[in-house]
Amino acid sequence: MGNLDNINYDVDLSDGVITFKNINTTLGFVRYNEGAEVEYIFVNPMFRRQGVAKKLLSIVQEKTKIKPTPQDPISPLGEKLFKASKQEVN
Repeated sequence: MGNLDNINYDVDLSDGVITFKNINTTLGFVRYNEGAEVEYIFVNPMFRRQGVAKKLLSIVQEKTKIKPTPQDPISPLGEKLFKASKQEVN
């Protein structure tokens, strides 16, 4: 398992979307609403298991002051992510 601290990337913040990207590609992004409901989260397969999704969720929580929860329907991978990061699954 890699470590996100060892990856060079930029963070783009806009209303309801957080994107991590480097000069070559998007590492991952999350779409969320003001209630911290996560509509969609994606991590590039090359950067999975390196803490990207957990870092995205932590920024959502930091910005909204609410613990992120997934919107329905939730994929099997999404359910696994939220359980692993001890977030609520509806």
